[in-house]
Parts: sequence; C-alpha cells; structure tokens
Amino acid sequence: MKLTLKIWRQDGPTAEGAIHTYQLDDVSPDMSFLEMLDVLNEQLNAEGEEPIAFDSDCREGICGMCGLMINGDAHGPEVTTTCQLHMRSFSDGETITIEPWRSEAFPVLKDLVVDRSAFDRIIQQGGYISVNTGSAPEAHSVPVPRDDALRAFNVATCIGCGACVAACPNGSASLFMGAKITHLGELPQGQPERDSRVVNMVAQHDHEGFGGCTNIGACTAACPKEIPLDVISQLNKDLRTAIKHGH
Repeated sequence: MKLTLKIWRQDGPTAEGAIHTYQLDDVSPDMSFLEMLDVLNEQLNAEGEEPIAFDSDCREGICGMCGLMINGDAHGPEVTTTCQLHMRSFSDGETITIEPWRSEAFPVLKDLVVDRSAFDRIIQQGGYISVNTGSAPEAHSVPVPRDDALRAFNVATCIGCGACVAACPNGSASLFMGAKITHLGELPQGQPERDSRVVNMVAQHDHEGFGGCTNIGACTAACPKEIPLDVISQLNKDLRTAIKHGH
C-alpha cells in the first residue's frame, strides 16, 4: 500500500504546531497502525529528520496509552484502540490525517503525545475505600448480586485512554468518570465513600477544564471498551444524592 500521511507536528506545549505531509510506500495491510508509524519513523531517521513522537506501551489494547485522532475519529474507523487498528482498514493510495487528542485538559507535549495526567488527578480525588480488608477475603464472604457484579466488571474495563474526551464536542470526561463511579458504586466495598467520592471527582473534573455532558453520545461510540452511556446517568444520580446528603 502507498499512503499519504498528514501528521500534526509540534515541538512543545507552547510551540506553534502544523500539519506535515509524508509519503510512505510498501505498507503491509497486516501492519498495526503503530507499526506503520514505526516504519515512518525509521524512514525519517534514515533521512536525518526527527521521528514523530507518539504514545504506546502494551500494544495489546489494554493499557490505554495509545490514542490518536485518525481522519477525525478517535482511534480511527474501527471500534478499537489505535494499537489494535490494522492498515487493512485503509485503502491503497489513501490520505490519512493523524492528530493528537484535542482537549484543553489534554495539552500537547510533543507531536502526537498529550498530557493525560488530569485523569490521574480525578482518580486521586476518588480516594480509597475505608474497609479494612486485612488479608485477601474469601470470595463469598460479601454476597454481591450477579447483575451488580457483572455491571461493575463491565464498566471496570475502562482503560482511561481519553477517546471519550477527544470524541466529545464539549471535551467532557463524563464517560470516564461515570465508569469509575459506577464500578465502585455497584459494590458493597465502595459504599463508605460513595457520596464524597462523586462530589470530589466531579469538582476535580471541572477544575481540570473538561466540558459538561450534553448526552450527545459521541463518547460511547468512540470508546474501544464500549462503556455504555448509562454510567453518566448513574454519575448524575449519585451526585444528586450526595448533594441531598449535605456533601
């Protein structure tokens, strides 16, 4: 495959960025998207140019490190992570535009790398559960209804990649935050700090500069783990309850 790549280049957070155009030949349809970028960087190194900076780690769709806007879509045309996207999803001769996540709360560090530490600070505001577990408890010592356990497990699959923020016209992280709130809120161990958790996490979310949710649904459409939109309803419900309780 021959491809024309239009890629955002930016030297640093305060530098002006611009789209640069590159040509790449002999791309195998079986390459992952990140492997294709590796090949481009090898070509740039050989030509004496600085390689393109982009995030990756596990390359197995688990860690959430990789994340790119590809032709205007978070993670590209498939519902998967960027590292699990393969070049067979594109056509020979196609032009592909590659940009970093776009959000005030995710400043660009260099090229396609953004700072997603705002997510970490939201998680930190969630705190810890105050249950003294001691050693690992016996699995059946705290009964959990099957449906609650399944829902908690399903929303816990959120990998914090930030696609929901990048896809949202408002730049909201409500899907990410709702997944974390719902995950702990469904389990008995998550009840002691349930009210303070949601209040503190929402306050940090707003402080970081994320936008508000208007239920457009672009977040869940882009989510590689298919986190459902109803976690945002659960988030709002828990927040209203916490406010009623005086938090």
